[in-house]
Amino acid sequence: MKLLKNSLSLGLSAMALAFAGPALAQHEGHEGHEGHENHQSTPTTVATTSLPAAEVEVATPALWKVADEDSTIYLFGTVHALPEGLEWYAGPVKDALESADILVTEIPMGKEDEAKMAQYALAQGMLPEGTTLRSLLDEEENATYAEAMGKLGMPANAFDRFEPWMASLTLTMLPLLQQGYSADAGVEKRLINIAGEDMAKGALETIEFQIGIFDGMPQDEQVDFLISTAGQVDKAKPMLDEMVAEWVEGDPDGLAELMNKGFEDDAELAEVLLYKRNEDWAGKIEEKLEGAGVIFIAVGAGHLAGDRSVQDYLAERGIETVRVQ
Repeated sequence: MKLLKNSLSLGLSAMALAFAGPALAQHEGHEGHEGHENHQSTPTTVATTSLPAAEVEVATPALWKVADEDSTIYLFGTVHALPEGLEWYAGPVKDALESADILVTEIPMGKEDEAKMAQYALAQGMLPEGTTLRSLLDEEENATYAEAMGKLGMPANAFDRFEPWMASLTLTMLPLLQQGYSADAGVEKRLINIAGEDMAKGALETIEFQIGIFDGMPQDEQVDFLISTAGQVDKAKPMLDEMVAEWVEGDPDGLAELMNKGFEDDAELAEVLLYKRNEDWAGKIEEKLEGAGVIFIAVGAGHLAGDRSVQDYLAERGIETVRVQ
């Protein structure tokens, strides 16, 4: 895997949201036992800045539907973390969810699922005893990583127990959480809260599958991902600001251009993380059309944008997708 141009495209996955909290808790639990370097550091508090998109009174993110005689499936592209106060739940999106019998997300995302996700990630993402994250890095990589951790107010040894992929996902989220983004304000969390206990919930993938995508990377690719992420901690929020601005305007083509930059030089990675999953999801949507009722499917907006999107794979199956908003 070549060094990613935009690690945010890879790292801002549904399960990345679960990692920053457990990672920090893990650091707190081990801080007194794993050396004392940089322990005077404390997480940096960074002033929240307003998104350009936040000036929009009500966002109008893209919404599509597919339908046959007895079933309707809505496809809604999400952003997994958003700034507080950005309003988007209105109009066709609100109407679609209120009409639905079931809410389907990429992976199970209820409160009990969050705990399971964090627990499983910690179990899969730990290095063997006697091996540290920084021992896997060369001198230049260690310098890049230490600089990034310092910018976040974290000691360099904070994630020494983590495999590179888990440290990478944590580094993807931390600068966003420090600068005003919130997982609780993310689209899936809000949809689940609005749907409440009475609406049935479903998922297109398992927690184990999504974590396996990253955990299954060869170690050198994981290190590439880590160093790319570390080199862009200053850019994480501006990059996501741009993505959210396109999402707010309902511009899937603009969003796809931003989100897919990281895959320009790595067709194999794009195949695994985007295209193969889009194709699989199209197959599952086709199966769901064989039933009856209304289904609201909410997945990362990058899967519903650009070439070889879920809609493109549905078209290959002869299923028409109609833009609703």
